[in-house]
Amino acid sequence: MSKEVWFIRHGESVSNANLPTTHPAASELTAKGHREAEYVAQAFTRKPDLIVVSPYIRARQTAVPTINRFNPIPVAEWPIHEFSYLHPDRYDGTTGEQRWPAARDYWHRMDPLEKEDGEGESFIEMMTRVREMDEQISNASESFIAMFSHGLFLRAYLWMHLSGFREANSHTMERYLNFSRGLAMPNASILKTRFEADGRILLSPFDTNHIPEKLGLVDE
Repeated sequence: MSKEVWFIRHGESVSNANLPTTHPAASELTAKGHREAEYVAQAFTRKPDLIVVSPYIRARQTAVPTINRFNPIPVAEWPIHEFSYLHPDRYDGTTGEQRWPAARDYWHRMDPLEKEDGEGESFIEMMTRVREMDEQISNASESFIAMFSHGLFLRAYLWMHLSGFREANSHTMERYLNFSRGLAMPNASILKTRFEADGRILLSPFDTNHIPEKLGLVDE
């Protein structure tokens, strides 16, 4: 049986807008992000069989209009949250620009085992979650799943399938970083993916045609 999965990046968050945050899991949507979430809900031409959400609030908020549109609908929380490799305390009252030196140093060290200051997530842990999501998708009985997740995490999933690399080491970590930096994934974009019964995976481009603001049809 073939299966369709829409991988959806959350709408614009306060962190994306370079505003101060409190915790990597607590970065909420901006007013623009809430509008983008409404546009995502209108992009569906049929009801999903299952909605999967990240535990991080910005992804959950992005899913709300879609959940409301198709209510009642099954909703599940999977560990598909963002790759938060910095210590959570670094987010308290800081912007992305202020966190950049620490992020740059982390990637320069290129250590897949590193948990920054003992609390950040390691690259190995993130890739373990990616493989687990892949397995959950394979085992799911639903034929149409909408998944609300995050940029770095979804890039890792896409990179794994396109590159064939599944192990996390310093070599693959560097390959992932280069791939991630070269792949634009706009907020509220949708990666429409079909898993065929013969094992093939058919990928669309990142779709933003449902977002008038990205098409220049409304004022920012």
